[in-house]
Amino acid sequence: MKKIIAFLISISMLCTLAACGGQTSENNSQASLPTNESAASDNVQESAKQPSETPAETALEDAAAEPETEGTDKKALVVYYSASGNTKAVAEYIAGAANADLFELVPVEPYSDADLDWTDDNSRVVYEHENPEARDTALVEETVSDWASYDTVFIGFPIWWGIAAWPVDNFIKANDFTGKTVVPFCTSASSGLGESGKLLAEAAGTGNWLEGQRFSSSSSEDDVRAWVDNLSL
Repeated sequence: MKKIIAFLISISMLCTLAACGGQTSENNSQASLPTNESAASDNVQESAKQPSETPAETALEDAAAEPETEGTDKKALVVYYSASGNTKAVAEYIAGAANADLFELVPVEPYSDADLDWTDDNSRVVYEHENPEARDTALVEETVSDWASYDTVFIGFPIWWGIAAWPVDNFIKANDFTGKTVVPFCTSASSGLGESGKLLAEAAGTGNWLEGQRFSSSSSEDDVRAWVDNLSL
């Protein structure tokens, strides 16, 4: 009887040891394999440790995002006196082609059609031509707001007796052209630019004066734009 009881106790102990060994093996197996949630957490943490861009890449992107500013501070101005509207039309074409501002020279005492009749010996322009001291034509405005900001100035006028119409003279005298590129242009039925640009440059005494251009009353916008483009200002 005692042998039977001892045999049963031995079997019970062996079963208990086997069960404990199985649990230990299962626990060890689970501890050796990370769960999906743990792996995902590690990936997020690793990603947070690594910068998405290097400093050099960031600098290149910032530079590409900044608008180009070179040359944007350059400004052009078209100054003109127009007796019959022809010079005004060309001035507006130039302003469009050069992305320039416009400034019209307006005499305090405007010229009427009769004043401009050069075939009438008694007309105003004939009298002023024959009496140079009478050519001092006062203007409504002789100076331009923000004049210093313009580095290119176009100056337009009709040709009167081979020279620039004298209403532009007081504007030339009233302004300092130092550091500016000055481009004269004229309109006429037949006369060329002649020495009009040269005489204006001498009166100004400053500025880089280019040769300039003469336009007929029939000059098209395309003609004027082609001339402006060839200046490469």
